[in-house]
Amino acid sequence: MPAIVVVAFVAVLFYLGYRYYSSYLARKVYALDPAFVTPAHSMRDGIDFVPTNKHVLFGHHFTSVAGAAPIVGPAIAVFWGWGPALAWVVLGTVFAAGVHDFGALAVSVRHRAKSIGTLAQEVINRRARTLFLLIIFFLLTLVNAVFAVVIANLFVAYPEAVLPILLQIPIAIGIGQYVYRTRSAALLPSIVGVVLLYTSILLGRALPLSLEGIAAADGLFTERNIWVLLLFAYTFVASRIPVWVLLQPRDYINSHQLFIALGVIGLGVVVGMDTIVAPAFNDTPEGSPSWFPLLFITIACGAISGFHSLVASGTTAKQLDKEPDARYVGYFGAVGEGSLAVASILACTAGLFATTDAWNAAYADFGSASGSATSNFVEGVAAFAGNLGVPAAVGIVFASIVVISFAATTMDTGVRLQRYIVQEIAEISGARTVARNITLATGIAVLVPLVMALLPGGGEDGYTFGVLWQLFGTTNQLTAGLGLAVIAVWVTRRRRNPVAVLVPLVFLLVMTTWALVINLGTFVREGQWVLAPLDAIIFVLAIWLIVEAAMALRRAWASRDDNPAPEPRPEPEPEPER
Repeated sequence: MPAIVVVAFVAVLFYLGYRYYSSYLARKVYALDPAFVTPAHSMRDGIDFVPTNKHVLFGHHFTSVAGAAPIVGPAIAVFWGWGPALAWVVLGTVFAAGVHDFGALAVSVRHRAKSIGTLAQEVINRRARTLFLLIIFFLLTLVNAVFAVVIANLFVAYPEAVLPILLQIPIAIGIGQYVYRTRSAALLPSIVGVVLLYTSILLGRALPLSLEGIAAADGLFTERNIWVLLLFAYTFVASRIPVWVLLQPRDYINSHQLFIALGVIGLGVVVGMDTIVAPAFNDTPEGSPSWFPLLFITIACGAISGFHSLVASGTTAKQLDKEPDARYVGYFGAVGEGSLAVASILACTAGLFATTDAWNAAYADFGSASGSATSNFVEGVAAFAGNLGVPAAVGIVFASIVVISFAATTMDTGVRLQRYIVQEIAEISGARTVARNITLATGIAVLVPLVMALLPGGGEDGYTFGVLWQLFGTTNQLTAGLGLAVIAVWVTRRRRNPVAVLVPLVFLLVMTTWALVINLGTFVREGQWVLAPLDAIIFVLAIWLIVEAAMALRRAWASRDDNPAPEPRPEPEPEPER
């Protein structure tokens, strides 16, 4: 199958989804109102609540939700063949992610830009808030653990990328200081930052950094594990400093990197006319995990991601200028994420491998697939860049910098969000010392995922990383399920058709609980007495979510009124004095 055919086919489906399905959602399900005064206007403070051009806001939202996850998940899932992986990415983007991301943004805007956790309490009940906090705690724990492993593995595999990544920190801090002190636009400084970052590739090739000389061959202090320890020490500091110092300017740089990477992959496919050599459906070896239902939690981001509802209701809703902009920012943002997942599939099935035998050797079993997923993507992107005349060695460093930068940003944000969750849980449980002590809360937010990342065998043989990734996927899908439950109840109370929301909600919950049961049996048989209890806890949360969602939907259906109360309309901001 020529890769360009897949690109064209997916592009048409994504266009049709945005053109027609998102239009239906905007008119009939979420009923967007151009006259509605958004919180960006009614609560405008010039800091968090700021009316923002929809194209600028799209860039912020897309960069915030797009990390390494839509790269890693599909790179693992093609083990079952590119057909199921591509089908779930496309269908999930159009009918699940678009509905979820768009809906979370629209509902939050209608409720003074409140977070999805607060909305769960208001729309469902008080218990839903506790459920939300617990699910998010496990989600962020696994996010931080798996991305620490991703970055550490890439540092070990590609030491030439270490120095450019380290130099990105002072570059980003310099940009942040310049923008903050001069109050100037970030576009030009961030472009300069990208140029400096890619220029440092030559320096990285000349001075590759490795810890092999000081690391042990096995045990706790292997090279990978030392990198994990250093990464969490870094995030402990990075999550404590103001966001404008490092996190925001790094996002400026990464936003450009994201579009550059997609451009390189797209142009590389067109110029090279690469062929997909992987089978559409892979005849996996006996004993391999089944693609049904595990595919739907292996590919989480890129098809649907609960993390997006945190961003949509956390920051994006506070900046939406006009309510109809939610369609472009929310739904089209999901399409962008799906496009990155398609790029990952192509890199791992067409860009890297010249023959089917070569692909079969790399994806011989699930352990190999999960252990080499990010490396396969990196080298696949380098092959696409080679079609454009970029030397292979430079292309590999470029692609590894893209993945590591996205993963590092996700870790920075993840640890910061985990600290908030730890403090909120502590406040509810009465542990006020933790709730009020930022250092202690940050320590907990760092220590728990650090332990997960350093579990015996974690990432060294690849399989444990695959297991951690699946646990991350199930928790992420539970978060998406909570978001969809809130949206479904909100839509039902307003006497609109909730089917567009209920279908992905039911599908996600069925696949998630099924996958949790399968993994629990595997963990028990293998004597994984750390992962088995964790899986069991997440399973209990899934059942809890199903019960709460069913009860809330039943109440919402029963309480519908022929003349429902009109939506709250915040007063418009006063005209400035002349």
